Amino acid sequence: MSSKKKLLRNSRLYVVIDKGVLKERPLIRTAERITRAGAQIIQLRDKFRDKRAILKDALELKGLLSKSGALFIINDHIDIAMLVDSDGLHLGQQDLPVEAARKLLGKDKIIGLSCHNIRQALEAQDRGLDYIGIGPIFPTSTKPNTTAVGLDLISECRDRIRIPFFAIGGVTEKNIEMVSSYGGQRVAVCKAICTAKNITAAAKNFYKLLHL
Repeated sequence: MSSKKKLLRNSRLYVVIDKGVLKERPLIRTAERITRAGAQIIQLRDKFRDKRAILKDALELKGLLSKSGALFIINDHIDIAMLVDSDGLHLGQQDLPVEAARKLLGKDKIIGLSCHNIRQALEAQDRGLDYIGIGPIFPTSTKPNTTAVGLDLISECRDRIRIPFFAIGGVTEKNIEMVSSYGGQRVAVCKAICTAKNITAAAKNFYKLLHL
């Protein structure tokens, strides 16, 4: 197992930096504050801008995260993941097939997949995914057209999934104890950190709550 994949297995706080959620907040400064607070994985998600703009941000973020030691994951765009040599790629159910992504990226890169039920999670495990994101656990404005799957899916994954899984979707400092009580040891967070008044304090508190 590569050192990057060992780090993945030991990671608990995964922060998705979404350009649409950040709005006018500077991406690099936001990422600096998040990694300083203990986040072990950062994903760049950008659903709307052109590839040139996304590549520019990805290159800057790669430079920062290479120094911090945090894992750097690109959402969706395998071409950008390859160009910046990110640590991995995150895919949705309707994105590039996992097998095709693995062929292009190689065995040492991290590939994750969004899953919305236990069937998808078990299939992902069988197909050699390195991790999965399960959710949305709670209703979330970042995925307004997606129905929340609820906390029971966390318990199902705890009992049946052997690869790392991250609970995602509407996870906040107020409900993270509920996530933990259902067996969720890892969370992926976007809005609750990226829009916080004090980003560093919010990320630190999530990190602390996950390690209680």
